[in-house]
Amino acid sequence: MTDTKKKYQRIALTVGIILMLIKFTAWWITGSNAILSDALESIVNVVASGFALYSIGYAARPQDLDHPYGHGKIEFLSAGLEGALIGIAGVAAIGKGFYNLLHPQPVAALGLGIGFTLLTGGVNFILARMLLQRGRELNSISMQADGRHLMTDVVTSGGLILGLALIYLTGLIWIDNIIAIIFGGIIIFSGYRLLRDFVGGILDEADLTLVERVIKLLNQHRNKNWMDVHNLRIQRFGTGIHLDFHFTLPYYFTLEEAHREIDEVTALVSQSLPHEVEFSIHADPCVPPSSCGICMKADCPVRKQAFTRKIEWNVSNAFLNEKHSLQTPE
Repeated sequence: MTDTKKKYQRIALTVGIILMLIKFTAWWITGSNAILSDALESIVNVVASGFALYSIGYAARPQDLDHPYGHGKIEFLSAGLEGALIGIAGVAAIGKGFYNLLHPQPVAALGLGIGFTLLTGGVNFILARMLLQRGRELNSISMQADGRHLMTDVVTSGGLILGLALIYLTGLIWIDNIIAIIFGGIIIFSGYRLLRDFVGGILDEADLTLVERVIKLLNQHRNKNWMDVHNLRIQRFGTGIHLDFHFTLPYYFTLEEAHREIDEVTALVSQSLPHEVEFSIHADPCVPPSSCGICMKADCPVRKQAFTRKIEWNVSNAFLNEKHSLQTPE
């Protein structure tokens, strides 16, 4: 899988270098600050793609004593670096735009500039779609971050083409600088979104979509011995996840019986998720009579209270650090 990720990221890096050279050539020919803002972002594309390629290889390193959860979080660092560099490029584009509003400079060969921008925007669209699709399939944070960034680049290229066309039709040079300032702002916002992903990943922000998927899976396949799931946590580390929860079982189960139930859960989750899953499951004994009201085990030999209702597990009650009872909200 790592080799496949590297293959797609090498393609992104190679294409990024070629497109960067084309954009700077277009800026050198036309003198357009709007094209320069696009070219500056291309430097970020190349640097970010290079670091993403490195992070994919580093993230694949096995766990060791210094990194018991592996090295996967470097992919969040890759997204953070890309976001910071994008922000710097956006500030540079805005600064150049304001400078040339005060000190105008001529713009030439706009038809050629539009053609170059159309070409690079089209290639970036194909590249972004590839990275987003393969990144989701391969569960690569770095590839998805690179793909989202390139898709933003496609949008700005589309706006740039419209702006250059306006300059071509009206001859109003100041439009070029306004476009550069607007695109600088869009670039900064794109960088902020990537930095937000970086901070969320480093701080182990909950992936509620993934949590809901795991809980739904457990609900669909729960058997009469599974009384509740609580204190559920999911931590991402690169392409893998660490799943941690408490699992309430009949208190009279032997260690072997409890282990068999846990094995059933781990097999179910491992086979149903595209991630590499590491488990830490704590088996809790039920506590009659408070557990009896929600226990669906009809043949329980030690029941002290009749079954009253089934509690459907959800994000709220699975997160609680307490065993479920009739007082547990649904």
